[in-house]
Amino acid sequence: MGMIVKHNLTAMNSNRMLGLTTTSQAKATEKLSSGYKINRAADDAAGLAISEKMRKQIRGLTQASLNAQDGVSAVQTADGALNEVHDMVQRLTELAVKAANGTLSVSDRDAVQNEVDQLIAEIDRVSTTTKFNETYLLRGANGSVSGSLSYSKAAASLTNNLGFTQTGVTGFIPPDAQTGTSRLVFGAPIKAQVATDATNGYPGIKLNGSAATNTQFSGRQITVGNTTYVLVESTSAVNSKADKASASAVVKAINDAKDPKGDGTGTTNPIKAFTSMDSLISAVRRQYGSELKAVTSYYDDVLGTIALKCEAFADLNDAIDVSLHVGTDSSNDNKIYMNIAQLSARGLGLNGLMVNGDDDDAATQAIDIIADALQKVSNQRASLGAIQNRLEHTIANLDNVVENTTAAEAAIRDTDMATQMVEYSNNQILAQAGQAMLAQSNQATQGVLSLLQ
Repeated sequence: MGMIVKHNLTAMNSNRMLGLTTTSQAKATEKLSSGYKINRAADDAAGLAISEKMRKQIRGLTQASLNAQDGVSAVQTADGALNEVHDMVQRLTELAVKAANGTLSVSDRDAVQNEVDQLIAEIDRVSTTTKFNETYLLRGANGSVSGSLSYSKAAASLTNNLGFTQTGVTGFIPPDAQTGTSRLVFGAPIKAQVATDATNGYPGIKLNGSAATNTQFSGRQITVGNTTYVLVESTSAVNSKADKASASAVVKAINDAKDPKGDGTGTTNPIKAFTSMDSLISAVRRQYGSELKAVTSYYDDVLGTIALKCEAFADLNDAIDVSLHVGTDSSNDNKIYMNIAQLSARGLGLNGLMVNGDDDDAATQAIDIIADALQKVSNQRASLGAIQNRLEHTIANLDNVVENTTAAEAAIRDTDMATQMVEYSNNQILAQAGQAMLAQSNQATQGVLSLLQ
C-alpha cells in the first residue's frame, strides 16, 4: 500500500469487517433471545410463507379440537338429562304395571295417577329447560328457529275441540299460542241448602235421614267446557239441634245424583264434586290430559278471587340440527352433524297418559305407550353416545395433526439454540479480533509520521 496517510485502508477494512460481525452478532442475539430464527420476512422469505400456512392450520385445528370438545360437553349434557328421563319412564312402567293389577281399587289407581302426572310434568320440564351455553338441546326446532316452542295445537284443541271456553266469565284468558297458559276463574262463593235451596242451583241433591233437609254446604264452583266442578269446603246445620251431613257425604250425593241442579241438564252438563282443591284441579287436568300438563290454583289479586292457571303441552317440533365445525377449512367434510329430537311429553307420546279408572283397561294400554316412549329415549341416547365416541376420535386425530404440524413449523421457525450459540460465540470472538485489528490499523499510520520529524 505504501506510505500514505490520506486513506487508512487497513482501518477501513477492519471497520467494515467489524461492522459485518456486529450485524451478524446482533441477529444471533435476536434469535437467541426470541427463540425464533425468522423474526422478519428478510430472515427467510420462503420459510416465513411456508410456516405461516402451517400456523394457520395449527391455530385452526386447535380451535376445531376445542369445538369438538364443546360438542362432547353438549352431548354429555343432553345425555345426562335423558338419563333422568330414562329413570322416570322406567318408573312409569312400574306404575302402569301396578295399576294394571286387578286388586287395586279406584282410589288406589287415582293415587298412582297422581304420581304419573307429576312424572310426566317433570319429563316435559326437563325437555323444556335443558340447555348448553344458552342453546336448548331437547326442545327441537320450530321450522328454522331452534329451541322455539309454540302452543297453537293445544290452544286450538282446548278452545275449539274440547270446549275449553268460558265466554262471558270475567277474567277468563283463553290458551295463549305463545306461552301455552290460560286462566279460569272460580265463580263467587256458593252456599246452598241441600234438597230444598233452588236459588243456588242444587235442589237435586238427595241425602238420607234428618240431614236431608238440615245440611247446607259452602264452597266454590267453576265450569270448564260443559262440566261444572264443585268444591265443597264445609258443611253446616240449618238447625243446630239436628244432624248435618259431612262434606264427603255431600260430595258423594252430588256425584251420585243424575241431575244435581234439578233442571234437567245433568246428563248433558255433568257436575263433579270434590272435598279438596287438589282433587278438583287434578280432575280438570285429566279431563284435558292430552293437552294440559299442569293445573294450579292461585289467588288473583286483581280479580279478588281464586283462579286456575292451566299450562299446556307444547306442540311437537322437528329435531334440532347441530353442526360442529371440526376442521380448519370451509368444506362440509369439516363438519359433524347431529340431530336431537324433541323429547317432551308430547314428543314421547306420554301426554294424556292415564292409568286410573274403574278397571285396569287404561293401565294395561299405558304399558305399551310407555314402552314406545322408553324406546325413543333409548334410541336418542344411543345416537348421542355414538356421536360422542366419534367426537373423541376426532379430537384425538386433530390433536395429533396439530402436534406434528407444530413440529414441522418449529423446524422452520424456531432457533436451534446450540447451533446459534456457537455462531454467537464465534461472532463474539471475531468482534473482539476486529476491534483489536482496528486499533492496530489506526496505530500503523503513526509510524509514517515519524518520517516527518
